[in-house]
Amino acid sequence: MDSILSLLGLAQKAGKIASGEFATEKAIKSWRAYLVIVSEDASENTKKRMRQMTEYYEVPLVIYGEKEALGRCIGKGERSMLAILDAGFAKAVEKKLK
Repeated sequence: MDSILSLLGLAQKAGKIASGEFATEKAIKSWRAYLVIVSEDASENTKKRMRQMTEYYEVPLVIYGEKEALGRCIGKGERSMLAILDAGFAKAVEKKLK
């Protein structure tokens, strides 16, 4: 498993992940999201909507991984998106992506 997915797993254990469409949108709109990750295999419509929402709320957005892997690393079923609710975890993931 790659280091980004293991970081997401740690963030989930710490209770710092909102996963799935509804929870992710809620986290963004309540200014709790520090980073949003959308899976590469999410629909173009989903990516576009999240891009617009994250731009509006000024939350960094990353297209990364596949639904299955994103879900598995946080111990859940497929997830097309998730939000990181902690500045430290968000920075660590962004650093690994560069």
